[in-house]
Amino acid sequence: MELAPEECKELLRTLKARFEKNMHRHEGLEWAKVEARIVAGNEKQRALHEMERTGGEPDVVGLDQGAGEYVFFDCSLESPINRRSLCYDEEALNARKKDKPEGSAVGMATGMGIRLLTEIEYRELQRLGKFDTKTSSWILTPSDIRTLGGAVFADFRYGQVFVYHNGAESYYGSRGFRGSLRV
Repeated sequence: MELAPEECKELLRTLKARFEKNMHRHEGLEWAKVEARIVAGNEKQRALHEMERTGGEPDVVGLDQGAGEYVFFDCSLESPINRRSLCYDEEALNARKKDKPEGSAVGMATGMGIRLLTEIEYRELQRLGKFDTKTSSWILTPSDIRTLGGAVFADFRYGQVFVYHNGAESYYGSRGFRGSLRV
Protein backbone atom coordinates (compact mmCIF):
# COMPACT_ATOMS: atom_id res chain seq x y z
CA MET A 1 0.00 0.00 0.00
CA GLU A 2 1.45 3.32 -1.10
CA LEU A 3 1.37 6.36 1.17
CA ALA A 4 -0.75 9.33 0.15
CA PRO A 5 1.41 12.31 -0.94
CA GLU A 6 0.57 14.31 2.20
CA GLU A 7 1.39 11.32 4.44
CA CYS A 8 4.76 11.00 2.71
CA LYS A 9 5.49 14.72 3.16
CA GLU A 10 4.59 14.56 6.84
CA LEU A 11 6.73 11.46 7.35
CA LEU A 12 9.70 13.15 5.66
CA ARG A 13 9.25 16.29 7.82
CA THR A 14 9.20 14.17 10.97
CA LEU A 15 12.21 12.07 9.97
CA LYS A 16 14.21 15.13 8.93
CA ALA A 17 13.52 16.91 12.24
CA ARG A 18 14.58 13.81 14.18
CA PHE A 19 17.68 13.39 11.99
CA GLU A 20 18.76 17.00 12.60
CA LYS A 21 18.05 16.83 16.34
CA ASN A 22 20.11 13.64 16.81
CA MET A 23 23.21 14.12 14.65
CA HIS A 24 25.28 12.01 17.08
CA ARG A 25 23.42 8.93 15.76
CA HIS A 26 24.64 9.43 12.19
CA GLU A 27 27.70 11.65 12.07
CA GLY A 28 28.92 12.37 8.56
CA LEU A 29 25.63 11.44 6.86
CA GLU A 30 23.58 13.94 4.85
CA TRP A 31 19.81 14.19 5.09
CA ALA A 32 19.40 14.93 1.35
CA LYS A 33 20.92 11.55 0.44
CA VAL A 34 18.80 9.72 3.02
CA GLU A 35 15.66 11.47 1.80
CA ALA A 36 16.42 10.57 -1.82
CA ARG A 37 16.57 6.87 -0.86
CA ILE A 38 13.31 7.08 1.10
CA VAL A 39 11.49 8.82 -1.76
CA ALA A 40 12.73 6.19 -4.23
CA GLY A 41 11.20 3.26 -2.34
CA ASN A 42 7.43 3.10 -1.76
CA GLU A 43 7.62 -0.07 0.36
CA LYS A 44 10.32 1.54 2.53
CA GLN A 45 8.15 4.64 2.98
CA ARG A 46 5.31 2.45 4.20
CA ALA A 47 7.59 0.58 6.59
CA LEU A 48 8.97 3.83 8.02
CA HIS A 49 5.42 5.17 8.32
CA GLU A 50 4.43 2.06 10.29
CA MET A 51 7.49 2.37 12.52
CA GLU A 52 6.49 5.98 13.23
CA ARG A 53 2.76 5.26 13.62
CA THR A 54 3.39 2.57 16.23
CA GLY A 55 5.65 4.79 18.33
CA GLY A 56 9.08 3.62 17.22
CA GLU A 57 10.53 7.03 16.34
CA PRO A 58 12.78 5.61 13.58
CA ASP A 59 16.09 7.32 12.90
CA VAL A 60 19.16 6.68 10.77
CA VAL A 61 21.87 4.95 12.78
CA GLY A 62 24.35 4.22 10.02
CA LEU A 63 25.22 3.48 6.43
CA ASP A 64 26.09 0.00 5.25
CA GLN A 65 28.84 0.97 2.78
CA GLY A 66 28.91 -2.46 1.12
CA ALA A 67 25.18 -2.57 0.40
CA GLY A 68 24.80 1.19 0.01
CA GLU A 69 21.84 1.17 2.40
CA TYR A 70 20.94 3.52 5.23
CA VAL A 71 20.07 1.68 8.42
CA PHE A 72 17.12 2.81 10.54
CA PHE A 73 16.40 1.60 14.09
CA ASP A 74 13.49 2.41 16.35
CA CYS A 75 14.94 5.08 18.65
CA SER A 76 12.02 5.73 21.02
CA LEU A 77 13.30 5.96 24.59
CA GLU A 78 11.11 3.05 25.67
CA SER A 79 9.90 0.04 23.69
CA PRO A 80 7.37 1.40 21.16
CA ILE A 81 4.06 1.94 22.93
CA ASN A 82 1.85 0.46 20.21
CA ARG A 83 3.95 -2.71 19.92
CA ARG A 84 3.70 -4.08 23.45
CA SER A 85 1.90 -7.02 25.04
CA LEU A 86 2.91 -9.36 22.22
CA CYS A 87 4.30 -12.87 22.46
CA TYR A 88 7.42 -13.61 20.43
CA ASP A 89 6.16 -15.24 17.20
CA GLU A 90 3.16 -16.82 15.49
CA GLU A 91 4.09 -20.30 16.70
CA ALA A 92 3.96 -19.05 20.29
CA LEU A 93 0.70 -17.20 19.65
CA ASN A 94 -0.92 -20.32 18.20
CA ALA A 95 0.31 -22.43 21.11
CA ARG A 96 -1.46 -20.29 23.73
CA LYS A 97 -4.73 -21.89 24.77
CA LYS A 98 -6.12 -18.94 26.77
CA ASP A 99 -5.39 -15.28 27.42
CA LYS A 100 -3.90 -14.85 23.97
CA PRO A 101 -2.25 -11.51 23.23
CA GLU A 102 -3.34 -9.46 20.21
CA GLY A 103 -0.44 -10.77 18.16
CA SER A 104 3.25 -11.54 18.03
CA ALA A 105 6.36 -9.40 17.72
CA VAL A 106 7.71 -11.29 14.70
CA GLY A 107 4.30 -11.31 13.00
CA MET A 108 3.78 -7.60 13.52
CA ALA A 109 7.30 -6.75 12.36
CA THR A 110 6.84 -8.83 9.21
CA GLY A 111 3.52 -7.12 8.51
CA MET A 112 5.22 -3.73 8.89
CA GLY A 113 8.05 -4.69 6.52
CA ILE A 114 10.76 -4.56 9.19
CA ARG A 115 12.59 -7.09 11.33
CA LEU A 116 13.44 -7.30 15.01
CA LEU A 117 16.81 -6.01 16.14
CA THR A 118 19.49 -8.62 16.69
CA GLU A 119 21.41 -8.66 19.97
CA ILE A 120 24.36 -6.97 18.25
CA GLU A 121 22.08 -4.25 16.84
CA TYR A 122 20.43 -3.76 20.23
CA ARG A 123 23.85 -3.22 21.81
CA GLU A 124 24.74 -0.78 18.99
CA LEU A 125 21.54 1.15 19.71
CA GLN A 126 22.47 1.42 23.39
CA ARG A 127 25.74 3.13 22.44
CA LEU A 128 23.62 5.97 21.02
CA GLY A 129 21.68 6.65 24.22
CA LYS A 130 19.83 4.99 27.07
CA PHE A 131 16.88 3.03 25.72
CA ASP A 132 14.49 0.64 27.49
CA THR A 133 15.28 1.83 31.01
CA LYS A 134 11.70 1.04 32.11
CA THR A 135 10.62 -1.42 29.41
CA SER A 136 12.13 -4.34 27.53
CA SER A 137 12.16 -5.40 23.88
CA TRP A 138 12.04 -8.78 22.18
CA ILE A 139 15.11 -9.25 19.99
CA LEU A 140 15.75 -11.72 17.18
CA THR A 141 16.14 -15.10 18.83
CA PRO A 142 18.66 -17.69 17.64
CA SER A 143 16.90 -20.72 16.14
CA ASP A 144 18.42 -23.19 18.62
CA ILE A 145 16.87 -21.27 21.53
CA ARG A 146 13.56 -20.87 19.71
CA THR A 147 13.43 -24.58 18.89
CA LEU A 148 13.51 -25.27 22.63
CA GLY A 149 10.55 -22.95 23.23
CA GLY A 150 12.46 -19.89 24.36
CA ALA A 151 12.82 -16.35 23.09
CA VAL A 152 15.23 -13.55 23.95
CA PHE A 153 14.61 -10.00 25.07
CA ALA A 154 16.81 -7.16 26.31
CA ASP A 155 16.73 -3.95 28.31
CA PHE A 156 19.05 -1.36 29.85
CA ARG A 157 19.41 -1.27 33.64
CA TYR A 158 22.13 -0.23 36.07
CA GLY A 159 24.19 1.25 33.26
CA GLN A 160 24.29 -1.89 31.15
CA VAL A 161 22.49 -3.99 28.60
CA PHE A 162 20.91 -7.16 29.94
CA VAL A 163 19.84 -9.97 27.63
CA TYR A 164 17.38 -12.47 29.08
CA HIS A 165 15.21 -15.38 28.04
CA ASN A 166 11.54 -16.17 28.49
CA GLY A 167 9.10 -18.64 27.08
CA ALA A 168 8.16 -17.42 23.62
CA GLU A 169 4.47 -17.58 24.61
CA SER A 170 4.89 -14.98 27.37
CA TYR A 171 3.85 -11.37 26.99
CA TYR A 172 3.94 -8.32 29.21
CA GLY A 173 2.56 -4.79 29.08
CA SER A 174 6.06 -3.39 29.37
CA ARG A 175 7.64 -5.56 26.66
CA GLY A 176 7.47 -4.75 22.99
CA PHE A 177 9.96 -4.93 20.17
CA ARG A 178 12.29 -2.65 18.23
CA GLY A 179 12.78 -2.91 14.53
CA SER A 180 15.40 -2.36 11.89
CA LEU A 181 14.96 -1.27 8.30
CA ARG A 182 17.44 -0.81 5.48
CA VAL A 183 16.68 1.86 2.88
